[in-house]
Amino acid sequence: MKASAIVFQSPRQLSVQSLELRELSPGQIEVEVDYSGISTGTERLLWDGSMPAFPGMGYPLVPGYETTGHIVRMHPEGNEGLALGDRVFVPGSHSFEGVFNLFGGAGSRLVAASARVVKVQAALEQKATLLALAATAYHSVAVGGTREPAAPPALIIGHGIMGRLLARLTVAAGAPAPVVWETHAERRTGGEGYSVIDPKDDERKDYPAIYDVSGDASIINSLIGRLKPGGEVVLAGFYKQDISFAYPQAFMREATIRVASEWKRADLLATTELVHDGRLSLDGLITHTQSPGRAHEAYEQAFGDSNCLKMILDWRH
Repeated sequence: MKASAIVFQSPRQLSVQSLELRELSPGQIEVEVDYSGISTGTERLLWDGSMPAFPGMGYPLVPGYETTGHIVRMHPEGNEGLALGDRVFVPGSHSFEGVFNLFGGAGSRLVAASARVVKVQAALEQKATLLALAATAYHSVAVGGTREPAAPPALIIGHGIMGRLLARLTVAAGAPAPVVWETHAERRTGGEGYSVIDPKDDERKDYPAIYDVSGDASIINSLIGRLKPGGEVVLAGFYKQDISFAYPQAFMREATIRVASEWKRADLLATTELVHDGRLSLDGLITHTQSPGRAHEAYEQAFGDSNCLKMILDWRH
């Protein structure tokens, strides 16, 4: 059986192709996709060819790890807890033959391991695509349940979609509302229970925990200078440059610099529960929707338009 998929043939070269779907194995389901999101982090690096060496990396590839749809077929073995028609979030897949599946979620139909998908409320519709980003933001504080949660952010760098989700999670957890820095004036709106300011207007230099979700490696020194003694800078973006910093300033503050990796299953389940319970709102974060037939235009806008917080591909038609 074949399905349509977004294929990056090489950097900045994209097409929609009909690809062969892999056969179902025990513990796998077939999902008819409704929506998939375009990531402005890792997917941007795949798009422009700047992604560092990564397992499974290569072209041609099918990108995408933010997909939602409904189950249309199931292997008779190993899919307990799921049923035909269930709405699920799919965090990527290895669905397609003849291409690299990195991360394999941007297609009209997917074959996915049932152990990786999460059932979602049908009412979420396209907002369910945001669960991976929300889980990534959650993981930066909860660290996947592997140890005690970290100090929540007092300062967040960047008011894109990751910054907004991290700020909303902080407020939802009952922690003090963070300050968010944003250099683009058009992105300073939309703060829900927290303030968003131009960094030039902030003189504070005693933040206990600063979370950077900008992906800009050049600002690390300036962030260390805003810490209180013993404070922590958390690198929660994805950086294609090497990270470096001036040691004397970090030494004087006895600073901790921590890297937050991708979400774990526990983060995704916890975040989904927060959304289903209404404690975490995903409203107002999706700003643009496009059809797969206009995918090249959609990717260009997702990566080049600062007013585009989140671009969604609508696969339903």
